Amino acid sequence: MLSGLTLSGEMLLVLGLTTFTLVMFTLEWVRADVVALLVLVALGISGIVPTDQLFDGFAGNAVIAIMATMILGAGLDRTGVLTTAASHILRLSNGDERRLLLVLCGITGVTSAVMQNVAVTALFLPVVARISSRTGLPLSRLLLPMACCIILGGTLTMVGNSPQILLNDLVLAVNRNLPSGADTIETFSMFSVAPIGLALLLSGLAYFQWFWPKLMPSRDDERQVVTPGATASYFESTYGIEGEVVELMVPAESALIGLSIAEVEALANTPLILAIKVGEEARLAPPADQMLWANTILGVLGPRERIHDWAQQQGLRVLPKTRNFGAMFNPTRAGIAEAVVPPNSRFIGQRVGDLRLRKRFGISVLAVNRGDKIWRDEIRGRLLRQGDTLVTHGAWRDLAHAAEDHDFVVVTDYPKDEERPHRLNHAIAFFALSMVLALLSDLPLPVALLSGAVGMLLTGVLNMYEAYRAINWKTIFIIASLIPLGWAMDSTGAAAWIAQEILHVLGDVPAWALQLALVVLTSLFAQVMSNVGATVVMVPMAINIALAANLNPTPFALLVTLAASNNFTSTTNPVISLVASPASYRKQDLVRAGAPLSAIFAIVTLIMVNLIY
Repeated sequence: MLSGLTLSGEMLLVLGLTTFTLVMFTLEWVRADVVALLVLVALGISGIVPTDQLFDGFAGNAVIAIMATMILGAGLDRTGVLTTAASHILRLSNGDERRLLLVLCGITGVTSAVMQNVAVTALFLPVVARISSRTGLPLSRLLLPMACCIILGGTLTMVGNSPQILLNDLVLAVNRNLPSGADTIETFSMFSVAPIGLALLLSGLAYFQWFWPKLMPSRDDERQVVTPGATASYFESTYGIEGEVVELMVPAESALIGLSIAEVEALANTPLILAIKVGEEARLAPPADQMLWANTILGVLGPRERIHDWAQQQGLRVLPKTRNFGAMFNPTRAGIAEAVVPPNSRFIGQRVGDLRLRKRFGISVLAVNRGDKIWRDEIRGRLLRQGDTLVTHGAWRDLAHAAEDHDFVVVTDYPKDEERPHRLNHAIAFFALSMVLALLSDLPLPVALLSGAVGMLLTGVLNMYEAYRAINWKTIFIIASLIPLGWAMDSTGAAAWIAQEILHVLGDVPAWALQLALVVLTSLFAQVMSNVGATVVMVPMAINIALAANLNPTPFALLVTLAASNNFTSTTNPVISLVASPASYRKQDLVRAGAPLSAIFAIVTLIMVNLIY
C-alpha cells in the first residue's frame, strides 16, 4: 500500500490544470477544444511533459481509431445504409408501439457499438422523424429511449465511444510509470467489454419497455414531425408562424426603394420575407444585403390582413395570385425544416446573421428554439449554442447541400435522393472487413479500422474531401490534447497522492465500496465535463487507488471508463443535447427518465465487471 507521498510543486500544477479544465468545461466560457489546447501548451511550457512526447496524443492509437471510425460511419451514411432503416424498423414493429420502440432502440444500440455515439444519433434523427411522420407518434416518445440506448450500446466494444478508445492508451502510459518489478496492466481487446455492454444494453431495453410508458412526457405541446405537405400547419401550431404566402410588388414610389432586405426586416410588423424576384431572376431566401428596386416582387408569409395593412403602409402593391413563386413553394420542392446544432458545429458561438445562410445556401432562418424558449423576432443577433434548433425555410436541394458540412443535423423528414446507392455493397464489405480484422487478426485496432476506411476511399464510396469532412476535428483535438494531462496525472504522482488521501479518509473498506465511490465520482464528473475529460482524470486515479489497496487495477480502470458514459440526465452529454430540443424535453423530463437509468447503469456495471474480472 502506497504511503508517505507528499504534495510536490509538479503535483500541485497538474491538479491545478485538472481543476481548471473541470471548471472551464463546466462554465463553457471558452470552447472545449481551445481549453484542451491551452492545457497542452501549459504542460509543455512547465516541462511536466517532455516536449518530445507532448504531441504524441495526436498520433496515438486512440485518435487514429476514432478518425477511422468516423470515416467508416460516413461511408455507410453516404451509400444509404442507414436511411433504409426506417422502413425496416416499421416492418419489424408490425404497428405495435412497444415493439417499435424495442426494435428502434435495439438497432441503434447495436449500431453505436461500431460507430461514434454522436454520429449514430445524427444519422438516426431523420430516420426517427420519418417513423414519427408515418406513425403519428410524437418525437418525445421515441428520441430519449433511442439516445439512451445509443449511449448504452457504445459500451459493447472498445470503439463505441471515446472513453473506451482512450482506455488502452492511458493504461500503456500507467505501465511506463509502474515501479520496478510490478506487474503490467493488460490492455483490452476489441470485444473484451462485450458481455458488460450487452448486459447494459439489455437492461436499458427492459427499462424502456417496462417503465417508459409511465415516465414519458405527456403534454399538450408534444411536438409532431413536420412533413413536406404540412408546412403551413406546422408553422402555426409549433412556432406561431401563421398565414399564407402573398406576393407584393415594390412600385417606384414605395418607401422601401433603396433599402436592403435586412433593413426592411427591421421595420415594425414586417412579415416573413421568403422569396424575391428581380427582373426574371427569382430565388428563395433573399440575402440580407439584397437591395429593393422598382418592380421587385417579394414573397412574404403572414396573415393576409396584416400583410395588406403593412403593404399599404409601405406603398406596396398586393398581387392577386402567387404566379411568380407558386412552383418554388411546392411542398415537394421546398418547405420548413428543423435542424439541430451539434457539439462540433462551427455555428456555436456565432450570431445567426453572421452565418449568412441565405446568401451561401439559400436558406432562411425563421426561428430559434432552445429548450422551452422560442425566438422569432430579431434572431439575426441571436448567439447559437450546442443543441439549439434552427427553424429554416428553403429548397430541399439547398438544405441537403448545406447539411453536408455537418454544422447542423436536419431532423425533418424531407425529400432527398441517396447519393451513392450503387456503392452500397462496397461500403458494407469494407466495413465488415475492418470488423473481422479487429476481431480475428493480431493487427492493432487502428490498422484494422483504417483498412476498411481506405477500402471505401479506393472504391469511391467516399472521396478524400468527404473523408476529411467526416472527421470531427473538435473531438480529435480535445482527446489528443488531454491525453498528456492523463500522463502527467500518473507520472508526477498526483494520481497516487490522491489515491493515498482517499484511502486515508475511507480507511479499511471493502473493494466494492471503493469501486462504487469511483463510479459515482466519475459519473458526477461526466455530468459537468466531457466524458473524455472524466476518463483522463479518473483512470490514472482509479489504477493508483487499486494499487495502493493491493487490488487488481484492471476492473478499477474499466469501471471508471464505463462510468464516464453514465450521463443520461444532462445536455452536457452531446447525444442527449442532440435530441433534447427536437423533442422539447425539459430538464425534469431528462432527470425523471435518466436518473433511474443511471442507477441501473452503475449497479449492472459493478456486478458485471467483478463477475468477469
